[in-house]
Amino acid sequence: MLWNLQKARPLWITNLQEDEMEEMESPQSPGQLLNPALAHSVSVASCGNIFSCGAEDGKIRIFRVMGVKCEQELGFKGHTLGVSQVCFLPESYLLLTGGNDGKIMLWDVGGEVEKKQKSPTKHTHRKKTKRTTGTKQGGNTHASVTGEEERGTMLPKLSIEHGEKVNWLLSTKIKGFQNILVADQTSCISLYHLKEF
Repeated sequence: MLWNLQKARPLWITNLQEDEMEEMESPQSPGQLLNPALAHSVSVASCGNIFSCGAEDGKIRIFRVMGVKCEQELGFKGHTLGVSQVCFLPESYLLLTGGNDGKIMLWDVGGEVEKKQKSPTKHTHRKKTKRTTGTKQGGNTHASVTGEEERGTMLPKLSIEHGEKVNWLLSTKIKGFQNILVADQTSCISLYHLKEF
């Protein structure tokens, strides 16, 4: 919902479950269970008119506020289970997501958002894939850094195997470097360094 706080009423409402039904190409087969598109987390980019929504169906949706309505700019499958957290990094279109699948991912949605705003033409530039390792405070974890897009699907710039369901995450600068703080179902807060971003 997009609210008018002066009048205490919604200006715009979308139902992710209705949107999901429109996207389905074929009817659900008997015995097949799908997670409903329930919104778990919302984050607003620093520009103020772009926001993301992480949902139980594992999809990440990007919306643009246009006056008194919102339009979905982008939607893509980000996690194998529900997306529990979304968080834009400050002053960018870099989006952190955390999932019930125990993964933390970093997406660059700027190219897609700007492309939709300026022109419907497709970009043909592709970045090469590169790999790196990341560290988790108190232990090691594997993290991979990938290019922007490949064969028309959105790929994360960074993927971290956290191992536990992500309940909360936050991007913050510590000693001049961007970091991710992650809370899960344990009593510890994990810290991941984002030296490349």
